[in-house]
Amino acid sequence: MKTILNVIWFISGGFLLALGYFLAGILACIFVVTIPMGVASFRMARFALWPFGKTVVQPARGTGGMSAVSNAIWFIIAGLWLAIGHVATALAQTVTIVGIPVALANLKMIPVTCFPFGRKIVDSDVIPHGWEPMIKL
Repeated sequence: MKTILNVIWFISGGFLLALGYFLAGILACIFVVTIPMGVASFRMARFALWPFGKTVVQPARGTGGMSAVSNAIWFIIAGLWLAIGHVATALAQTVTIVGIPVALANLKMIPVTCFPFGRKIVDSDVIPHGWEPMIKL
């Protein structure tokens, strides 16, 4: 079932979303200071390309101050714009009945799109000890 959903996802906007993350990652890697943001963007591009069967997890405890600062900078530079892309794609996906579950998954991705630092993307079958599931697709 997740393969069918991933194919529908890829065709109905997943490729374009992944391309947006990839371009944001390339732009972030131009400056040395923002390379960690570029790495996070490439990680999210892979998630946006084929999301079903993956889970976003976060540690049971806080992630620290650097994650909060990085998330704030990321939100202003790229997170907000990528979230708008998710909303636009979700609206387009709801045109068909088949696209509604994919659109709901698209909207579930917005929190991690806006604030990716301090979170990990893992297979749904393998959740590391001490990490709590946040988004499961």
